[in-house]
Amino acid sequence: MRDKEVVIPRIRGKARLVVLVSGSGTNLQAIINAVDKGSLRAEIKAVVADRKCYAVERALKRGIPAYIVERGALSRESHEREILKIIRLADPHLIVLAGYMLLLSKSFVKKFRYKIINIHPALLPAFPGTHGYEDAWEYGVKVSGCTVHFVDEEMDHGPIIIQKPLLVREDDTLESFKKRGLRNEHIAFPKAIKMFIEGRLVIKGRRVAITGKAGR
Repeated sequence: MRDKEVVIPRIRGKARLVVLVSGSGTNLQAIINAVDKGSLRAEIKAVVADRKCYAVERALKRGIPAYIVERGALSRESHEREILKIIRLADPHLIVLAGYMLLLSKSFVKKFRYKIINIHPALLPAFPGTHGYEDAWEYGVKVSGCTVHFVDEEMDHGPIIIQKPLLVREDDTLESFKKRGLRNEHIAFPKAIKMFIEGRLVIKGRRVAITGKAGR
């Protein structure tokens, strides 16, 4: 059976984004900066964190609605139900996982098929999980990088939009390697979001084709 082609439509006007976070929020800041510069035709309608973190402060400083929905003693279903209340009010075109450390349930992902993207600090399928930089470093790779991909029901698995390679230098330390890797992420993530907004992504199975013109 041939894979069905899915064309991401061009978004008219400003794209509505919801960003899910868990940490310091440097990728959130990169998105905010891209919006401010006008390179992203978007508005961040809400930032949702699963814990107290600096990313929430970044959002509030810019006047972006921010919410902390801690997992605590909640079941995954109850926790996601609270997040969904915020998402539905924001009515986003795209949900962005910017360092969100919880695995979304299959039912959550199905609700937003091809409307959730994630950035991972390694060249998938290598080194999935929460410690991409550390795992690549310990393995002794010569080339690593970051991956922006659509989210599906499996961890760090969905169709890949962009991969940006990162060479390991002979004089690198883990910290310098991670620092350069983050700079790569801050370029790749807004670029992938921009292509989504412009309707330049076509999904066929595991492959994502990037069209040359917006609004196919």
